[in-house]
Amino acid sequence: MSAFVVAGVFIVGLALAGMTYQSVGLSRDARRFPPPGRLVDAGGRRLHTVCRGRGAPTVVLESAIAASSLSWARVQPAVAGFTSVCAYDRAGLGWSDAPPAPRTFARIVGDLETCLARLDCPAPYVLVGHSFGVFIGLTYAARHPERMAGLVLVDPPSEWTHLDRRRARMLQGGVLLSGIGSVLARLGVVRACLALLTGGAPAAPRYFVKVFGPTTAGTVERLVGEIQKLPPESHPIVQALWCRPKCFEAMADHLRVLPEATKAASAVGSLGDLPVIVISSGDQPSDVRASHEELARISTRGRVVLAAKSGHWVPYDEPELIVDAIRDIVEDFWRANRPATSPV
Repeated sequence: MSAFVVAGVFIVGLALAGMTYQSVGLSRDARRFPPPGRLVDAGGRRLHTVCRGRGAPTVVLESAIAASSLSWARVQPAVAGFTSVCAYDRAGLGWSDAPPAPRTFARIVGDLETCLARLDCPAPYVLVGHSFGVFIGLTYAARHPERMAGLVLVDPPSEWTHLDRRRARMLQGGVLLSGIGSVLARLGVVRACLALLTGGAPAAPRYFVKVFGPTTAGTVERLVGEIQKLPPESHPIVQALWCRPKCFEAMADHLRVLPEATKAASAVGSLGDLPVIVISSGDQPSDVRASHEELARISTRGRVVLAAKSGHWVPYDEPELIVDAIRDIVEDFWRANRPATSPV
């Protein structure tokens, strides 16, 4: 038997072992971490939603580009203390089913519309978007101003509005790496790396990731650091979710539609006197900070709040700032809709 045949048999055996390891892990994860919320029908597939609290207006939380409803773990419980609040997983992320067709930004916004229509959470809405979620919030608000009570836009990624060659290459690279991640997840490699990372051997997956370059290694390490800011009980759930190939495929889909998303959001004109609060992270350069100030001016009641102690992941670093911004808009709504008292 030639060395090539032996190597081929070994590789096939290794792949089959990895796929078996992945399959067993997926079954175990499904038992350990069932959906904490409700699965809403979206035309033959399901979107996972988590709603808490009572009262109006309804706060809707829109996550960052590849984040799930878990990214609001430090925000949603506090908001539920004074009004109703819903978070959901976009198609392919978290516990939501993968989409049956390639994503477009219009379909992503359409999923939000479907989700709100199927849930028992009536308008008006306070839409809270973080990063990529800002584009969805702005587009929805422009389409449905009559359903809106306010917007909270958390660290808008304004630097992606104009794609130069460098950022276009970064997007292409991100799509490629997401595709590779999907393949590695199917082979159990992602699961093995995350198990090593959380099990006392942090250097092992780091050496593997460096095969794809120091930029990727640094990005993964930063993401792991951000996730560790979530409540400890969320850590194994996030790990389990990112062992699923569909999450990497969803990330690739979101990266592909980013130019379409920025174009749609940039086309949003005046929002009149709709309350708009832009939260700008403390590590943004002056030009991005200026773009956040400009964004706030789409409303006569727009303003910017500086998250001085935060990086881009404000929901992890200073969740109280987001909660306070939401509370301000909700209390404005209450005052404007308070029943008039009859004269004595």
